[in-house]
Amino acid sequence: MTKLNDNQITEKLQSLNGWQRQADYIIKEWQFTDFVAAMGFIQQVALLAEKHNHHPEIFNVYNRVRLSFSTHDAGGLTENDFRLAALIDKLS
Repeated sequence: MTKLNDNQITEKLQSLNGWQRQADYIIKEWQFTDFVAAMGFIQQVALLAEKHNHHPEIFNVYNRVRLSFSTHDAGGLTENDFRLAALIDKLS
């Protein structure tokens, strides 16, 4: 896995909906109607992440979910982070 440079990251962020860069992460937050809906989304993300063997950091408070991606083995953002972010966008 090759770490992306700043120009590549900026370009790839433009193709995602609502994801933002924070240091070596891309982050997005969702708000659902209730806790059960948020947990359902997290479960879908977990199955997708496991299928692709690339796992986000997941933060949940009641009906809010925040996901963060970075490829720790590469020391920053890679194509894998953006690929999975795009797939997750299709879930919501």
